[in-house]
Amino acid sequence: MRKIIVSEFLTLDGVMQAPGSPDEDRSGGFKHGGWQLPNFDEIGAKAIIEGLTEAGGFVLGRKTYEIFAAYWPTATSEVQAFAEPLNNLPKFVASKTMREPLAWNNSTLIAGDVAKEVAKLKRQSGNDLRVIGSGELVQTLMKHDLIDEYVLMVHPLVLGSGKRLFREGGSSANLKLIDIKTTGKGVVIVTYQPIKEEAK
Repeated sequence: MRKIIVSEFLTLDGVMQAPGSPDEDRSGGFKHGGWQLPNFDEIGAKAIIEGLTEAGGFVLGRKTYEIFAAYWPTATSEVQAFAEPLNNLPKFVASKTMREPLAWNNSTLIAGDVAKEVAKLKRQSGNDLRVIGSGELVQTLMKHDLIDEYVLMVHPLVLGSGKRLFREGGSSANLKLIDIKTTGKGVVIVTYQPIKEEAK
C-alpha cells in the first residue's frame, strides 16, 4: 500500500492558482500568475527536489499535465534536478478528453472512474505517489478520502482572489501536523496527515 501525497504551493489565503507563470492559468480573470517565484530559494528547492525524487510517480490532472509536458521534456540543464524525476517516473493522468497514447514519456491515461483507479494505484507496491497542482483532481480525491498526506509550501503573500485548495463547500477533515520547516524567504513548508475516523 502506498500513499497519495498532495504537494502544493499556496498563498497565505489558500490560493493555489498559477504559481509558476503569468500565463499558467488566467481563468476567472486571475492576474497574479507567477507569485511563487519571488519566494523561491535553496531551502525550498531542496524540499521540492526531495519530494520529486522520493516519489514512485505522479498523479496529475489534465491541465497540470499539459503545462508540465510542454516544459519539462526540454527543460534547461539548470533545472535538471527537477526535470529528471518528472520526465522519467510514471505519470498517471486523469482526463475525460485526452486519448492514449500520451506523448510525454511514461504517461498513462486514467479514464473512467478516477477515484476507483487511484484507489487501485494506492494498493500497488512501490514508493508513494505525488499529486502536484491539479486542483480539480485534488477535490475529487478529497471527496473520496484518498489523500494520505499534504505537503504545503505556504508563501507570505495574500492575493485575495484565485482558486483555492480548500474550497467553500468542500470536504471537512481533521489534520495532524507531521513536519514544519521555514525557508529563508519566509515560506512555511508544512506536512499534514488527515486523521482517519475509525470504523464503528
